[in-house]
Amino acid sequence: MKIIFFANTDWYLYNFRRSLALAAKAAGHDVLLVSPPGPYTEKLAGSGLKWIPAPMQRRSLNPLRELILLAWLLRLIRSESADLVHGFTIKCAVYGAVTARLAGVARVSAVAGMGYLFISRDLRALLLRPLVQAAMRVVFGGPRSCLIVQNPDDVTFFEALGVASATRVRLIAGSGVDCARFRPRATDQRSEPLRVVLAARMLWDKGISEYVEAGTLLRAENRAVTFVLAGEPDPGNPAAIPESALRDWQARGIVEWLGHVDDMPALLAGADIVVLPSYREGLPKSLIEAAACGRPLVTSDVPGCRHVVRDGVDGLLVPPRDAPALARAIARLQDDPCLARKLGRAARARASNEFDERIVIEKTIAIYDELMTARGAVV
Repeated sequence: MKIIFFANTDWYLYNFRRSLALAAKAAGHDVLLVSPPGPYTEKLAGSGLKWIPAPMQRRSLNPLRELILLAWLLRLIRSESADLVHGFTIKCAVYGAVTARLAGVARVSAVAGMGYLFISRDLRALLLRPLVQAAMRVVFGGPRSCLIVQNPDDVTFFEALGVASATRVRLIAGSGVDCARFRPRATDQRSEPLRVVLAARMLWDKGISEYVEAGTLLRAENRAVTFVLAGEPDPGNPAAIPESALRDWQARGIVEWLGHVDDMPALLAGADIVVLPSYREGLPKSLIEAAACGRPLVTSDVPGCRHVVRDGVDGLLVPPRDAPALARAIARLQDDPCLARKLGRAARARASNEFDERIVIEKTIAIYDELMTARGAVV
């Protein structure tokens, strides 16, 4: 079949869905990637994947511009004779479902966490939220559609919202991780000072303010701990942290900001503890990658994060937006290296058994085949 992947950045397609696209291609399907242009388009092409630019502005609220984008996407689906459209993240999932439905083709809508629109407390998000919820109720249903979410809380949320019937909501645990590439380091010996890493887009709703405050609290206790931030601000997201704030924290010695990191296995191999105090997630890939590397994890007790970490089993959970609790959890792991090793080993075992990307890919392609079989097509 001909499948279109539609996402809001080429970065997302490359880092989160490239393995799925390559697997679908290897299975004999024709895959076309669509997103706004960016620095990862050449990498996608270098992977042997077809990509075209979409005339999309992520933060646009201009009705005319959005209608133009919808019309463009509808023409693309028809001109490519697509059989299925798979949209990723809320905006692309909604737009992909709308246009695929109009074109009469199958549609998969993947909501990887609720994002700024459902997390933020600012006025714009509060005003847009009911409109998006209403649109979801209309476009995510139907016999040739499937809504994929990444954690049980989101399944409950969408079913309560009346967005789709229970038979059309599927739970697939994230985008998966290559457990052969992300592996535990050869030695359990710790860094000196202890190296704590947070790897994410530099957004306020990743809990980075609390992370910086926790670093300040532990620094005041004269603990030998280095707090590392890996990632860049996302200018297309209203919750982006200004680069000036990141540079200020670094200049004051609170954090070491690395910016974008290409070699995630090396970054995580050099970490002693990996932290993500996010306010809400789908299923955070950085935590799954860290789990595969056998790192002890500290994260928030919120949807998505608590489905990677079981408190006291393969990591520690702390209340969201609570910097002192985050600091205490990090200090606990620093003071109890045996506990840290135990949690890291359990995290690796769970990553291998539940979050390997092969599992995610098999489940997703099975949904494609199911939707096409329901139409009576030969797959």
